Amino acid sequence: MKNWPWAILAPAFIFVLIGIFSPWLMTHDPAAQDYGALLKGPSWDHWLGTDYLGRDMFSRIIGGARTSLVAMAFVLVAALAIGVVIGSFAGYVGGKTELVLISVIDIALALPSLVIALALMGVFSGENFNWMSDYWKMVVALTLAWWANYARMSRAVVVAELQQPYIEAARVMGASHIWIFTKHILPHVLGLVVVYASADAGALVLAIATLSFLGLGVAPPTPEWGQMLVDGMSYIEENAALVIIPGLALTAVVVSFNLLGEAFALQKVPRAVRGRFLARKKAARAAEETARKEVEA
Repeated sequence: MKNWPWAILAPAFIFVLIGIFSPWLMTHDPAAQDYGALLKGPSWDHWLGTDYLGRDMFSRIIGGARTSLVAMAFVLVAALAIGVVIGSFAGYVGGKTELVLISVIDIALALPSLVIALALMGVFSGENFNWMSDYWKMVVALTLAWWANYARMSRAVVVAELQQPYIEAARVMGASHIWIFTKHILPHVLGLVVVYASADAGALVLAIATLSFLGLGVAPPTPEWGQMLVDGMSYIEENAALVIIPGLALTAVVVSFNLLGEAFALQKVPRAVRGRFLARKKAARAAEETARKEVEA
């Protein structure tokens, strides 16, 4: 039973490894079209077959993993940094500043993150943002839609830690605010936020695929799983693999990241003392008590 979670978590680790080493794993150019091999099934030349333009499905799945991984990494790092800075500042400073920042955070949390991202993508579609590619518009939109949860958690951790006696002791000893925050408070903030981010990665991969599915994310011919799903819908009767393969990849990665976050969270939950361990402790204490009585006698 101890090893079963790692089999379930494997897709998340495989996803990361494939995203990193995808240039060396792809057997074909994922954007190369071959009109002589349209909608072909699996073969030695095309391991997962080809799509409606003759593009190699295996290479496009590998390339889609890299596209999602890079976008996910940028969004998580940027959103985490913004959220930790705003939330920690609000919790540490307190007063009216905290009230204003908490109000901003609550407004950002009032709507689902994906709805905010869709609205921002609509704003970014204007002429003033033509200098940005669709890919980076998606990254910025998801970052601005994702930071509020991290800010809320960071603020809660900071407020809780400020009530601890060791913080007051550090102040009495003359420690500066920067020293107290970086050495005592920030590690607790990052410990919680990073655990949440590991589970949030799955939802972010799904959001990236959703935006691309709606035509608002990654632009063709760049491979992306959500885009592959919407492209394959028109040919599902002729070749269902065009939808099944990216759908299975997306499902496996999202579920695996959710379980990964749960596994990290459970590491911080105290576990019940097992019967054998408790029996050994009782036997050791009994032996110590017997030896003490013998010495006293």
